[in-house]
Amino acid sequence: MGEYRIVGGKAASGEVLTSGNKNSALPCLAATLLTDEPVHLMNVPDIEDVQVMLQLLQGLGSAVVRQDAHTYTITTGSRNGLLKRNLVEAVRGSILLLGPLLATNEEVRLTPPGGDVIGLRRLDTHFMGLSALGADCTINEAGEIHIKTRNRTLIGSDVFLDEASVTATENVLMAASLARGESIINNAASEPHVQDLCVMLQNMGCIIDGIGSNRLRVKGQKRLRGCEFRLGSDYMEIGSFIGLAGASGGQVLIKGVQHEHLRMIRLGFERIGITFVEDGPSSLLVPRKQKRILTKEVGGHTAKIDDAPWPGFPADLLSIITVCATQMEGSILIHEKMFESRMYFVDWLIRMGADIILCDPHRAVVHGPSQLFGSTVTSPDVRAGMALVIAAACAQGESVIQNIYQIERGYEDLAGKLQALGLEIERCE
Repeated sequence: MGEYRIVGGKAASGEVLTSGNKNSALPCLAATLLTDEPVHLMNVPDIEDVQVMLQLLQGLGSAVVRQDAHTYTITTGSRNGLLKRNLVEAVRGSILLLGPLLATNEEVRLTPPGGDVIGLRRLDTHFMGLSALGADCTINEAGEIHIKTRNRTLIGSDVFLDEASVTATENVLMAASLARGESIINNAASEPHVQDLCVMLQNMGCIIDGIGSNRLRVKGQKRLRGCEFRLGSDYMEIGSFIGLAGASGGQVLIKGVQHEHLRMIRLGFERIGITFVEDGPSSLLVPRKQKRILTKEVGGHTAKIDDAPWPGFPADLLSIITVCATQMEGSILIHEKMFESRMYFVDWLIRMGADIILCDPHRAVVHGPSQLFGSTVTSPDVRAGMALVIAAACAQGESVIQNIYQIERGYEDLAGKLQALGLEIERCE
């Protein structure tokens, strides 16, 4: 387990290049199991979650050739290899193996997936969607997932998901791509990473209508072909660096962005007094001069920022918004609706000097600005860990952030990028 040592008080300034979307990489890697032909993936982030997923694919018999740090060619083998329990438990994205393996193997056994500890991560929606395509889903006393097709093949169906779950949508989508007949996925998630998976499946020969909406129509194919596909940019990383620049009072040019994915993110940051401007077709600038005032509602009441399924404000950026708000003037309510335990990380911020009232597991009221002070804190999940990095950058004195494995699961070369922005950070083993 490594740790970051950060001496705060310096404004982040300079340029940073965004990596590929982590949440696109994992389903797109899983989708390589749907074809026997080579799949060429580009702009893959060099992060821990991706390396674990690649090891899982190799365990199943896939040949993985690394062309460079961000480019892989993957050719699926027998699909009958061993899924090591420690790897499955290391990453939540391992659940994405269910859909493609069920579509090609008729039967799948998988130990419970791991990942962030941010509340209940239910599997019911996965089971509901796969069951509608003709599968029986059970979990035994040891927690092992067992899914088997009823008629030796999946059958296209009208599927309604009880929640717009991203990974459940992706699993059902991949399973439906090789199901017999047409499937309609209602109440589907529509995040940019779901859209990436849809476009990749189209490149592989699957017919999909409704991409970007909550209703996907999928025409199953007898077989899918190989393809080349470039992952989109990671808008979570973009939001993180917007927050870092705004909170620390710096000026940062962020390259490799897709502006169409940032509309709600822009509204969220404007609500806490941080703005950014487009700087060409794939860059944005967070200027040094900001309002730094927490917005009030039209009637003068305290404003609220809450998360919601896409195109609402992303749940993964609420942690970033929370720490940024501690450096702005005024008060704001942060309402985390989607995960039960994500807001508990504010205890670390309070320890650093933040003026925050944690109302319950879902709501916190932030008063600012607060002078933060260096402290030793522990990262509970990937986004809260990045929020603590931002807090340390704003704090007076030295901070130690432990359990950085949880941060580096989702951020490529974070220490290097922060050093390039002028921050005093050291990564220690």
